[in-house]
Amino acid sequence: MFTTIGSSTKTLKVYNRYKQPIIISNIELAGGKNSKYRLNIDGMPINSTTDYELAAEDSIFIFVEVTIDPNRDEMLEHDSIIFFTNGNMQDVDLVAFGQDVHLINGEVIETQTWLTDKPYLVYNSVLVDTLHTLTIPAGANIHFHKDSYLGVKGTLIVEGTLDNEVVFQGDRLEDFYDDWAGQWGGIVLMQGSTNNYINYAIIKNATIGIVVDSPMNEDAPTLFISNSYLKNHSKMGIYALQTYIVAINCVIADCGVYNAGLFWGGTYQFFNCTLSNNYKWNSRSTPSLVFNNYYKDENDDKFFKTPLVAFFSNSIIYGSVKNEFVADAYGIEGGMSYSFDHCLMKLDLEHIDTSLAMFNNCVVNETPDFVSTEEYDYHLDTVSNAVDKANIEIINENLDYLQYDIDGNDRLLDGKPDIGAYEKQK
Repeated sequence: MFTTIGSSTKTLKVYNRYKQPIIISNIELAGGKNSKYRLNIDGMPINSTTDYELAAEDSIFIFVEVTIDPNRDEMLEHDSIIFFTNGNMQDVDLVAFGQDVHLINGEVIETQTWLTDKPYLVYNSVLVDTLHTLTIPAGANIHFHKDSYLGVKGTLIVEGTLDNEVVFQGDRLEDFYDDWAGQWGGIVLMQGSTNNYINYAIIKNATIGIVVDSPMNEDAPTLFISNSYLKNHSKMGIYALQTYIVAINCVIADCGVYNAGLFWGGTYQFFNCTLSNNYKWNSRSTPSLVFNNYYKDENDDKFFKTPLVAFFSNSIIYGSVKNEFVADAYGIEGGMSYSFDHCLMKLDLEHIDTSLAMFNNCVVNETPDFVSTEEYDYHLDTVSNAVDKANIEIINENLDYLQYDIDGNDRLLDGKPDIGAYEKQK
């Protein structure tokens, strides 16, 4: 648990397995008034009680919480709940491991670089102010309390590395929450935000991984994201509105609605990305990837916004529903232009004609054969239909960004690069 922040509530049940009532002389914390723990005994917020009668073959609940203050307490707090019954003593051990943090509580921040000496914990969200830059170096760990988010009106720079990613996640540290979607709000690049750069980040378990809500600047992407893993978000991995995104070597996986929803037009370029959706927290019918170029008013009437131009190269768009891509165009002629080059895609061929020019040498409805979608492992298995089928010319034209996969493996060693974020190792 994080220091200064109260723990989650743990529960234990006390049974009387006999066919007659039992009088528990004392239930109390061994640490007494100095204990860092708090109890709720049978619905009462008390740390001790006496002469408690437990009916025959009945039981009671005891709820336990703890808060650790690093300025006063140990980082490892021991205590126990003691029960005295008919002269006999029983006890239940309580152990809490504390972790000190940099606490950010509802702050508006100016230009700064965060540290890596201990994690950051964001309560009540944090906002990077207009014309200011937040830089997050390799190895930083950022935790967000329920519904909190990182808002950016200025610029966000995330400088993770291959062996030292920057991790964004919720603040529940128990193993049970390791892949629980919707624990925090996400990263929100707001109106006016520019020149955002994210490299080697793991962004997981939010409502929406990244919202990009800043209108497009044709001179530079609003967001350049590379070598990053966005997974297990309750709604979307990327939610973009009329903006400009370049994504390279990214895995966007397992989201409740869309992996990537690109709306109101804009410019989007995805190279060697893996979009795979096998979201397990509820059933879904929406595609992994969706485009549109319009918005709706309060009467649900459509209005053209801006043209959408999208290019996907050497990327996987796959998942558990019949059709994993929808282009929803409205308005003027030429209001939507997109192409998929050497991509592996799952499509409903009753509604999509892959003989059209926008689908160039794509592998359609052939399984990518990932190592394990259950374990969120999107490396390619030996028999994957994505192996050796990427467009090497696109890679050669963008060597600075595409020569190496997300694991740092050279795509050009055998002269036959693979589709997706990972190069299969022979």
